[in-house]
Amino acid sequence: MRRREFIGFLGAATAWPLAVRAQQPERLRRIGVLMPFISGDAEAEARKAMLERTLDQSGWTVGRNLHIDYRFAGGTAEPLRRDAADLVALMPDVIVTIGSLTIAPVQQVTRTIPIVFTNLADPVGAGFVQSLARPGGNATGFTNFDYSMSGKWVELLKQIAPSATRAVVLREPATAAGIGQFAAIQSVAQSIGLELTPIGVHDVGEIERGIASFARSGNGGLIVTAGGTAFHRDLIIKLAARHRLPAIYPFRYYAMGGGLITYGPDTLDPIRRAAGYVDRILKGEKPANLPVQAPTKYELVINLRTAKALGITVTPSLLTRADEVIE
Repeated sequence: MRRREFIGFLGAATAWPLAVRAQQPERLRRIGVLMPFISGDAEAEARKAMLERTLDQSGWTVGRNLHIDYRFAGGTAEPLRRDAADLVALMPDVIVTIGSLTIAPVQQVTRTIPIVFTNLADPVGAGFVQSLARPGGNATGFTNFDYSMSGKWVELLKQIAPSATRAVVLREPATAAGIGQFAAIQSVAQSIGLELTPIGVHDVGEIERGIASFARSGNGGLIVTAGGTAFHRDLIIKLAARHRLPAIYPFRYYAMGGGLITYGPDTLDPIRRAAGYVDRILKGEKPANLPVQAPTKYELVINLRTAKALGITVTPSLLTRADEVIE
């Protein structure tokens, strides 16, 4: 072989492995997402879009270097447990849980796969993390509010329905969030003389019977807490309208669906911020070292169409305070 040909051969042999490596596809990473909604739910689709868009901005593109397995379990215990186990069996790099009912079934089947939770109240009290600053285990994420904020719902209900002397409270009684929120509501209700009637949200029949029974007496209102209620929100809003109950809800999407008034954190911003934690975990950081973070924005939304249908006049001062008014 001539010297020039030999040098050319060496150059090609050296470049060939580099070219092969450049053509190899990126490593595919896998994320599991557990939601307490049914597939196709508008709020679920909004959160899904926010997650994928934010991850894409960080360089994680579905179909290129990322695969996402979604499970839409609804709001009942058995499907949540089944879908949690299903996601863990897929051995994803990270699992994102949305809402207060989703993290427990996931942690029951894995203490090693990283979990990023969102829209969860009191993760320390519920035992999901050791502390907010140093979670210490396989989970971290974003809370939706502290329990004291629940007292604000009582105050707002009285402002929009001053004649109310009674209120039915829909809550999940078996969770830390359900217990904590109701305690805060009780504290404020007692100070203003509002009588409370708690109703669980385990099934449709329990909700329908409880609200119908409560509504037989006058001067009533409805307070819907966070955690276990979103899955039944269409039913709850319809029942409030049918029984002409002024009602306050925890999140904006209730007002968008016809609810009278809502006060609570933005539900999409935690998804955006969770995507940032997912990115950091995929790049090697540990959930144990990522602090749990609180909401940065709360929203007051009033549906004037619903107010008009109920014969309620919203005061100018309350309208001025609203972040959004649906007309």
